Amino acid sequence: QVQLVESGGGLVQAGDSLRLSCAASGRTFSLSNAGWFRQAPGQERELVAELRWIGVNTVYAAYANSVKGRFTISRDHAKTTVYLQMNTLKPEDTAVYYCAAGTNTAYQYWGQGTQVTVSS
Repeated sequence: QVQLVESGGGLVQAGDSLRLSCAASGRTFSLSNAGWFRQAPGQERELVAELRWIGVNTVYAAYANSVKGRFTISRDHAKTTVYLQMNTLKPEDTAVYYCAAGTNTAYQYWGQGTQVTVSS
């Protein structure tokens, strides 16, 4: 089993930055991909960014069009932590952000979510 704990959410103003962290524990050696999803009230959960790796090397990263150029997903292999750096935040980025991880491009494990609120 793998446990994921997110942190770093909060209330910010439009144009500000936030960095979300997702710390993994347990059988982390089995993981090969991680992603950040978000869900705004009344909307479906959407994939924001994801990456895949082999060992210490990231082999794939992708972003939703709505965040491309503003958000960056990264991973610290030693700390088994995945980050989402969010710059130039917009009110439409307001949502609960979830970290997910798994194997073979699937997401078997999910965090509890962290709220990000961007005021205009």
